[in-house]
Amino acid sequence: MGNPHLGDVARNNDRAGIIQKFYSSSAWIEGKAEDQLTHLLNYPAVKRVAAFPDLHPGKYGPVGCAVLSKNIHPHLIGNDIGCGMSLFALDKGSKKLKVDKAAKRLQSLEGSSPVHAREYLEGHGLSGALFPSSMGTIGGGNHFCELQELNEVLDEGICVQYDLQKGDRFLLVHSGSRTLGEEVFSTVSNVVMEGLDPKSEETTAYMIRHDEAVHWASLNRRLIASRAAQVLGTDWRLLTDSPHNLIEHHNEGFLHRKGAAKANIPLVPLAGSRDALSYLLKPTGAAERSLASLSHGAGRKHDRRSMHGRFSNKKAARSQMLRTSFGGRVVCADKNLLLEEAPKAYKAIDQVRADIENFGLGVAIASFKPLVTFKKGKSS
Repeated sequence: MGNPHLGDVARNNDRAGIIQKFYSSSAWIEGKAEDQLTHLLNYPAVKRVAAFPDLHPGKYGPVGCAVLSKNIHPHLIGNDIGCGMSLFALDKGSKKLKVDKAAKRLQSLEGSSPVHAREYLEGHGLSGALFPSSMGTIGGGNHFCELQELNEVLDEGICVQYDLQKGDRFLLVHSGSRTLGEEVFSTVSNVVMEGLDPKSEETTAYMIRHDEAVHWASLNRRLIASRAAQVLGTDWRLLTDSPHNLIEHHNEGFLHRKGAAKANIPLVPLAGSRDALSYLLKPTGAAERSLASLSHGAGRKHDRRSMHGRFSNKKAARSQMLRTSFGGRVVCADKNLLLEEAPKAYKAIDQVRADIENFGLGVAIASFKPLVTFKKGKSS
């Protein structure tokens, strides 16, 4: 399954209006991402596209957009079906946690899933045979489990409603369907532009497994949070579960979100880099024009490969990357991953937030600073 050809980009003015861009001229948008966005005009079944300020190039199309189509396009979603971010509030006693001690304890998240993963899956309506060894694990790439502190209350009324106070501790978990999603995607026919006929047997089979993977990914984030809270010695409650890589039925067809968070839920996390603030957004209800979606994070500014030429990979430089300007810690024993996911690889989160608010898609109700970002506890 190769990349779709992007050399001859469609310029059909009759279809140009299907793309709505929710980012300003101040946003950092790579030219390749714009080309991939315009290329969606070549998809005959695509009806509308919404693009957000975290837009950046992806393997089969742009990341940071929502696509409404009459057909189903598994390649727009890719292999990490159900990937998303879940925010968990920790009990008030977690305020006593010291950053260094928390970083050391979170290293235990590395490794295989808990022994009860099979029973956990079955208890939530899925087969215990659906890759239990991956359940409760974070994975690589841009996935993480981050201990955060509420930095500033921006909407007191809503924060009171959800019992959110300055200084409270939280876990933000970003992960997906791991091995399960990879297996589901590996069975898909190579129909990148045409997509699958909604009435075909292949579509029915794919969507059944797709929905399983979305459910699996949500459970995975919860189990990661449960494991993290346990080693930190605190209780937790789910504040919001926000997938950003999935397909849903729509009254005009099928809505594909590729790196675009669901905005038809009460609260949506907007993640910064590991050395930047994150935000909690309240969607404004602009569902129709934005395809019920908005940005899920800062979005990449530089691809992973180019990061190796932008910054030093010397031991001293890597050591500096393990600490943040907020006094936080980064747990990542993989030196390549540490470099590829460096803060400078990502766009400025405040510009993304400004565009979201200026286009009337959402309002930030609170900001969060990173205390400990866990990515990988052992070197490969």
